[in-house]
Amino acid sequence: MKTFYTMENSFSVLSSIIKERRSTKPAQLNGSVIPDEQVEKLLELADWAPNHGNTEPWRFIVYAGAAAKSFCKDHADLYKRMIPAENFMQGSYDKIIENGNHASHIIVAVMQRGKLPKIPLWEEEAATAAAMQNILLGATALGIASFWSTGGMVHNPAMKDFLQLNEHDRVMGILFLGYSDAENKGKRTIPLTDKVKWVS
Repeated sequence: MKTFYTMENSFSVLSSIIKERRSTKPAQLNGSVIPDEQVEKLLELADWAPNHGNTEPWRFIVYAGAAAKSFCKDHADLYKRMIPAENFMQGSYDKIIENGNHASHIIVAVMQRGKLPKIPLWEEEAATAAAMQNILLGATALGIASFWSTGGMVHNPAMKDFLQLNEHDRVMGILFLGYSDAENKGKRTIPLTDKVKWVS
């Protein structure tokens, strides 16, 4: 028999976690290390994201410790190698490297295209995004700061080659995890009433 959580307290806890989630830029992390066991728990949450046809398209590459810094250096070098000289920006190159200076773990999230072509690509991407959101919410519950980045070479085909992905796979983003002393305030600029239409 399934257990359904109907207690108001359960909703209150979940509501608080969702509303307290914030984006904390890598530069705001303080370098403290997250136990690997906690990151594994976040990945377990990701694995329960909704998906169509049980394709479970999310894949994660986890870089920890020195490997996180090495990945950022590799990412920066990829940017330098692939961007035309006239478009290269030293500041961008330096920032990509610096993103790894204080991160405890870096997770590259990938949508791996399943073998059910009847399922639209966007549904596989949406499922992977939902898995990533599970990680962000779990991190918030554990007091871990997080940032979902799509900058640098994330959406460049060169990143897919670097990660040895298949043609129809897609890098959905890079999740930076760590601890932070910063307090980031959230806001919503468009009233909820402008985003919802009730039909009775």
